[in-house]
Amino acid sequence: MLNRLKRRNFLGWMLGGILLANVIASCSPGGTNAGAGGANGSSPATLTLVSYAVTQRAYGNIIPKFTQKWQEKTGQTVTIEQSYGGSGSQTRAVIDGLEADVVALAIPADTEQIEKAGLIESGWEDEYPNGSIVHKSVAALIKRDEQVPVQGWSDLARDDVQVITANPKTSGGARWNFLALWGSVTEAGGSEQEAEAFIEQVMQNVPVMPKDAREATEVFYQQNQGDVLINYENELLLAKEQGQDLPYIIPNDYNISIDNPVAVVDAYVDKRGTREVAEAFVEFLFTPEAQREFAKVGFRPVEETVAQEFADRYPPIKNLFTAQNFGSWDEIDAKFFASGAIFDQVIARVSRR
Repeated sequence: MLNRLKRRNFLGWMLGGILLANVIASCSPGGTNAGAGGANGSSPATLTLVSYAVTQRAYGNIIPKFTQKWQEKTGQTVTIEQSYGGSGSQTRAVIDGLEADVVALAIPADTEQIEKAGLIESGWEDEYPNGSIVHKSVAALIKRDEQVPVQGWSDLARDDVQVITANPKTSGGARWNFLALWGSVTEAGGSEQEAEAFIEQVMQNVPVMPKDAREATEVFYQQNQGDVLINYENELLLAKEQGQDLPYIIPNDYNISIDNPVAVVDAYVDKRGTREVAEAFVEFLFTPEAQREFAKVGFRPVEETVAQEFADRYPPIKNLFTAQNFGSWDEIDAKFFASGAIFDQVIARVSRR
């Protein structure tokens, strides 16, 4: 923790204004470090950002801003290679050797898995503002047309509605969907038995479970499968910008705060000699400049002044619950998503019908 505090003191100047120039954004999953000279050296540096699918557009806007400012400040050219996919799949790839300098995943549980693998130091949640949650969202229900008889969570159990949601075994976003469905019952006073029965009814209406939230969006919009899509609010806002303006509902009675973390992968930045620039990049993500880019593409910003700027775009939720309502992420995974846990039990019952 002492080393973390020292590094934080070094990075204090970042919030006052940052740094950077060329970015080559590739989807190459690997990438080797080319920046052994440090920020004030002349050698260029290469970072690898590993994130989940739906963040790609936001980082496409943010990365050039960071690299330009970093070069202006230090003289060093930084290339940030990028890898996107389902959050669960990305987590396993990093644990299996994908040398990410920075991970920006859909769910804190995925970052915790990388920590347990010995690649991220404990206490990463305290390293950056807001518990290292870099942006947020809420769950949304997108309808095929106005004739779809869905006005809220309970309607997803109707036998005349087909529901598209990603697979929580591979998608962190889908785990949020599951918790939103569960909490729509338990946070309203229902029992856990009622919540499980409700989810089983919903799962009976799911014809296909794509591997991640972006693929679920493509299945719904491009392949025209399903009557309603459970997805992030940010995904529907992005779809609207692209001309896919279908009717939607942001459940306002009960909804979940989808909290998305970011962390430096300590083992890999130390191996690659990229700690200084990696930490500077993560620090930049919490500045108003970067937060504004997240907000533009549909993420709820965590920086207060930016949140106020975009208040009209993101309606408040009457009863906004968090994952902490269900325990720690270890407890959540063990109860809902581990092999043989509630999700597997539900799917097994549905498959037998």
